[in-house]
Amino acid sequence: MSDILRIGTRESQLAVWQATQVSELLKAAGHQTELVYIKSEGDINLTTPLYEMGVQGIFTRSLDIALLNNKIDIAVHSMKDVPVVLPQGIRQAAVLKRASYKDLLVTNPSHNHTSLVAQLDAETEYPFLIATSSIRRKAQWLNRYPETSMDNLRGNVNTRLKKLAESNWHGAIFAAAGLERINLRPENSIELDWMLPAPAQGAILVVCRMDDAAAWKACEGMNDEDTAVSVKVERDFLKTLMGGCSTPISALATVKDDRLHIKGSILSIDGTQKLEVEKDTSLEKAYSLGVDAAFEILDNGGDALMKAIREGEKQH
Repeated sequence: MSDILRIGTRESQLAVWQATQVSELLKAAGHQTELVYIKSEGDINLTTPLYEMGVQGIFTRSLDIALLNNKIDIAVHSMKDVPVVLPQGIRQAAVLKRASYKDLLVTNPSHNHTSLVAQLDAETEYPFLIATSSIRRKAQWLNRYPETSMDNLRGNVNTRLKKLAESNWHGAIFAAAGLERINLRPENSIELDWMLPAPAQGAILVVCRMDDAAAWKACEGMNDEDTAVSVKVERDFLKTLMGGCSTPISALATVKDDRLHIKGSILSIDGTQKLEVEKDTSLEKAYSLGVDAAFEILDNGGDALMKAIREGEKQH
């Protein structure tokens, strides 16, 4: 590590906000920092659906390469974008306290927000037109509202909000944390309390080189233990199911009164099939909870569903 901690970040407003939070925490602990801006494959190609890009790591790979090449000392990621196995030579340095894990439906400003909310609340078979690049969000939405037509929506938060405003979509689905962190959550947004998030959604991960003890030590004080254990369990669930960003797998683990609770699900791509699991245990026994929950799903139809999803991916 150099005397000044070089913090690698993508160039989007949200990524810079996250890296700036890390920078402020490090400065408060007495460290000097600078931000280093790096483009990712996911930022360059804004037209191809994520699930067609082999999405694992497309938002993190460029930062990881810069880290391994000693161009930066730490990298800051939205943790839900990070593959469940970190590249060789890189380790987790800290997980910041989690923000909102929820998904939001942002309704089109040109549509009647009140009428749309009423249709959602009534859960009628309304012919919605909804945009998202997430295969997980798409599957969960179709499971609940099967008459919906879904469109692909790519780009950073600002770009997606602009595309929504210029479209004929009824709405688009966003992560609440991404909008709230940069003060862009519109009034015409609805929290989808029924939608399970992506594993680690709302959490920020800081990584460093395996051999950089000074950088690891500098980040140690930023780590939020409850968040770290929760997202570990969620990512264990994802890893055991052998899923990635192109698989409709969701998980949410929460800590309360020294107990850890997880709820997880897997759906078919079209949303017609859904398998769920819920488990709870004491924190001291929670290490394997994500793995246990995944095996329970696999034993109850998940294995066949995962095989069908993989076969479908091969055919496209």
